[in-house]
Amino acid sequence: MILLLDHHNQSVAEEMLEVQLPAYRKEVEIIGFDGIPQLKETTEDIKASKEIYIGKYEKEQLLGFISYEINGDEMDICRLVVHPNHFRKGIASELLKYVLDLAPNSVSVIVSTGAKNKPALTLYERHNFSKIKDIEVEPNFFITQLKYNSQI
Repeated sequence: MILLLDHHNQSVAEEMLEVQLPAYRKEVEIIGFDGIPQLKETTEDIKASKEIYIGKYEKEQLLGFISYEINGDEMDICRLVVHPNHFRKGIASELLKYVLDLAPNSVSVIVSTGAKNKPALTLYERHNFSKIKDIEVEPNFFITQLKYNSQI
């Protein structure tokens, strides 16, 4: 079941952190960079976030979630995380498709991921995202920014 998460709720924020931290630790292994800001987040940070969170549950367990913000005519996908125990089950694709279906046609959808994160880049490309540019955010560490093409 996919539903809107009440991230202001303490127990929901705790559940989210239990998914987010292992997911980003796996990304660290893939990209070789441990400066991912979400690795330092606390439940208080999640509760204070202005992002909109959508989660995927199986029974009572949160398996993954996606978040986004809409600023004017742009939807920015801020994070897409799946607990490593549930990788390769189509959860990330399901969450991404859900949010893309929510996006009004009038907004452009963008996302950023580590330039070395091949699994994430493949996922986004499979869902009609195209690379816009690489951005150096730390010395010798790049993120790739992609934009969704709804016309494909």
